[in-house]
Amino acid sequence: MKLNLANPSTGGQKLIEIEDDKKLRTLYDKRLANEIDGDEIGDEFKGYVFKITGGQDKQGFSMHQGVLTTDRVQLMMAKGDQGCRGYGMRKGERYRKSVRGCIVSHQTSVLHLVVVKKGPEEIPGLTDSLIPRRLGPKRASKLRKLFALTKDDDVRKYVIRREIAAKSEDKKPSSKAPKIQRLVTPISLQRKRHRMSVKKARQLKAKAGAAEYQKLCAQRQKEQREKRAEKQSQRKSQRSSQVDN
Repeated sequence: MKLNLANPSTGGQKLIEIEDDKKLRTLYDKRLANEIDGDEIGDEFKGYVFKITGGQDKQGFSMHQGVLTTDRVQLMMAKGDQGCRGYGMRKGERYRKSVRGCIVSHQTSVLHLVVVKKGPEEIPGLTDSLIPRRLGPKRASKLRKLFALTKDDDVRKYVIRREIAAKSEDKKPSSKAPKIQRLVTPISLQRKRHRMSVKKARQLKAKAGAAEYQKLCAQRQKEQREKRAEKQSQRKSQRSSQVDN
């Protein structure tokens, strides 16, 4: 079984393979989101605590949280579910997909673990070096949280830019920055005011049209009543004239 170890604090990742059945037996019957001691994996991980976040079986089917079995089952999945890409799917459409249960067994080939607690010794390739993030956050609120900014600070000055080397000697190097999402600017507030004014004008127009329609319906009903009353009076006059004759 292969173990994919990840350390979120440093960004390091390491893949190890365990062939000892005695160590693998300690991992069996564990579930997703369970924590295991590093001593069960190897002596070099003494003092570490890992959390199981996922895994795949020998055929490549991923483990699914909430499926309390070691076997492979078929679930009806919709767009947005774990393991369902949803490309080209209609709204409300679902399809059947095979997944592996959330319990670790001998059929599991790869297990994903995340470092929850660090031990006394460093692990080369996992905790000894800090790997910088290639891309920074895009959302304005996450940029403020990352750099501890206030609402008065300009978030656009703190966006993480990615340097791009020059393609040739006669050209200058350039940089790229992501477009900040959910950024409140004067132009965005102006557009919001415009949308609200258009919406309000549409509501007023609909109310005025409904009132005019009700007025027209009342007028037509009144005309129909007057015509009906006139016809009834004519019939009464004709009957009275026939009786007199």
